[in-house]
Amino acid sequence: MPEPQTAGASLARASKAGARRLTGSVRSLFETGGVGFRNLAITQVFSTAADTLVAIGLAGTLFFSVPTAEARGNVALYLLLTVAPFAVIGPVLGRGLDRTPVATRRMLVLAALGRAVFAVAALGRLDSLWLFPVAFMLLVLSRVHGITRHALLPLALDAPRALVAANARLAWIGVLAGGVAAGLGFGALAVLDANGPLALAALAALGAAAFGRRLPEPDGAATRFTGEPWRGLRLQLPREVRLAQLATAGVRVFNGFLLLLLAFELQQTDAGLLDFGALLAAAGAGFAVASRLVPALARRVREEPMVLAALAITAAAAFSAGQWFGLLAAAALAGAAGVAWGVAKLAFDGLLQATVPADRRGAAFTRSETMFSVAWVLGAIIPTAIPMPASVGLALAGFAALAAQIVYVTVLLVPESRPRRPDDPEDDTATLDAPPAT
Repeated sequence: MPEPQTAGASLARASKAGARRLTGSVRSLFETGGVGFRNLAITQVFSTAADTLVAIGLAGTLFFSVPTAEARGNVALYLLLTVAPFAVIGPVLGRGLDRTPVATRRMLVLAALGRAVFAVAALGRLDSLWLFPVAFMLLVLSRVHGITRHALLPLALDAPRALVAANARLAWIGVLAGGVAAGLGFGALAVLDANGPLALAALAALGAAAFGRRLPEPDGAATRFTGEPWRGLRLQLPREVRLAQLATAGVRVFNGFLLLLLAFELQQTDAGLLDFGALLAAAGAGFAVASRLVPALARRVREEPMVLAALAITAAAAFSAGQWFGLLAAAALAGAAGVAWGVAKLAFDGLLQATVPADRRGAAFTRSETMFSVAWVLGAIIPTAIPMPASVGLALAGFAALAAQIVYVTVLLVPESRPRRPDDPEDDTATLDAPPAT
């Protein structure tokens, strides 16, 4: 009799110790970075949950049944649909944040409230054409949240220099939140059909709005960083940021190209739905791995080498998968592409946040996110429009990623040379920093 009691007591102690460690890990994940970061992290939890629940609620409806792997024309239509929100966000949000940068937090809150409203509007209308504009607005407002969240992160941290690690921590929090929300969403789907996840999504969006109101917002000159002059409303990124942006966009092009190339190749082998799901799961798992890997990298190297490493991972994975292509190789390649995209994106976000003044950050992120979205579609449209064997496509992707590395390193090593204009001062820095003449 004592032996079962002893075993039971040991199991209880082990369970309590495990629960304490898990609680401590979660608390550390949210509280490292101060109160502002904690509020932003909780906002991220609710926002990611809302996105996940909307995706579950709309899965299998008229909206998501448009893109299928059975016709390349439908896939092309889906690619156009994914980039369409940026046709709205680019000119509207970018111009708005340019002119009123202090409204960044307000836009985040309004976007969250709008997502709650449109999630409620979709209830009971899942089989009507009304679903198209509702789903489109949900996509647009989700993008608005992502852009404004990136812009507010440096202001929410108590140590702004830890930007890359903070971006990675937020990405990991999003992965965990999406997993929990998926479990809740599928449970609600089984009990209440598609309206259940959409109702939960509306509640989650309200939670994002509530915690978003607690975030700081840019206050103009008080939050400016030192660096290149910012003339009026014209946004000119520093050279190292522009180069990293182009290289990150290159990683995104390869990401879209490889994913669609693999999808069409699997389709020709009569792969089932589970095989396509494994491909997407591997890409998501790769991004999750990157969110855990990047903080360790950020303590040792700068952002530019991380972007370069992302191109190297893409090239190596493409060459390797071309040698022994199959479902396992396809999943490994999708995972490597997810790692590459995660490393490049998180590193670039940190570089942009550290370089761009707070009152111009929202507009900068609007433009970069638009570029990355268009880059993904451009990469994905190539195998959609031009059927090619996987071996040929993987070889092309490997050589192109290798060439992108060479170009990126070469341009980084070459100093910038600008033609001097007659009206330029002798020394811009001296002119800006010198005291006024007496």
